[in-house]
Amino acid sequence: MTATPRVRVARRPVHGVLLLDKPLGLSSNDALQKVKWLLRGEKAGHTGTLDPLATGVLPLCFGAATKFSQLHLDADKTYLATARLGVKTSTGDAEGDVIETRAVAVTQAQIDAVVPRFTGPIRQVPPMYSALKRDGKPLYEYARAGIEVERPARDVEIFELKVALVPAESAQAAIEIVAKCSKGTYIRTLGEDIGEALGCGAHLTALRRIATGDFVIGQCVTLAALEAMTEDERLACLLPVDALLAQHRRVTLDAQNAGRFLSGVRRRGDWPDDDRVAVYGDTPPTLLGVAQIKGGELIPGRLLSPLDIGQILAQAQKAESPSL
Repeated sequence: MTATPRVRVARRPVHGVLLLDKPLGLSSNDALQKVKWLLRGEKAGHTGTLDPLATGVLPLCFGAATKFSQLHLDADKTYLATARLGVKTSTGDAEGDVIETRAVAVTQAQIDAVVPRFTGPIRQVPPMYSALKRDGKPLYEYARAGIEVERPARDVEIFELKVALVPAESAQAAIEIVAKCSKGTYIRTLGEDIGEALGCGAHLTALRRIATGDFVIGQCVTLAALEAMTEDERLACLLPVDALLAQHRRVTLDAQNAGRFLSGVRRRGDWPDDDRVAVYGDTPPTLLGVAQIKGGELIPGRLLSPLDIGQILAQAQKAESPSL
């Protein structure tokens, strides 16, 4: 019997940012590969991973947007988490083995009393079950082998923190945590530490990222919704490349200066110093790249290629006239 030949997906240049509501159970890379296949994109990457057990905002960058994805890794994040009280696990979440149980007698007043201890600049010891590397190997590999590795505490910041008892629907006491935090914050560790401060221990049972930088969960599209769309509808879900540069100062150059800037040549102008600048050409209006300004000089950073720019303009034109 002759095997059915595999159909090769015809890849194409796709540029922009897709805000995915990552589903439960998929790794960030698996989610990226599924969306890349649906869009038939040639080049793609994501800005910061979410564990398979976490859901929520996962910005996926396509084409020229991958050049600026690193800029978004440092963005503040906001998480919604549920932690079960009275039970500690080996991983700090529901995947691990139970290592300790304690009685729970916690009031909202006690919770309110400990919240200030976890607000503002704090220090966290990263969990053993994490992707941080020691001697080139992720910590979770040591953990799976039963090896405990010393981890130095890290400075992070919790900008806003709300913790509330979950209404008692079962015998399992739990708290809901909403935390806006800096890059590198471990919400599993935060949940465990709050549980310890309450005297009963805790582990996360649910984690959802509801914001990253300027992107919020309400802007996201689910994988199921994408799968049900036509190809043009999927492309329409893409935000422009410069959605990653919302906090950058905008500088627009005329055609002559834009051409020289794209060649890597510094431009002079009456601009204030700034380390984060998004540079545009005016004819046609389009993103050229990022730069910094020092002493009135516009110093090129990551730049788009003329090919990128042409493809972005063509993609925008097709979006305006999808039947063409």
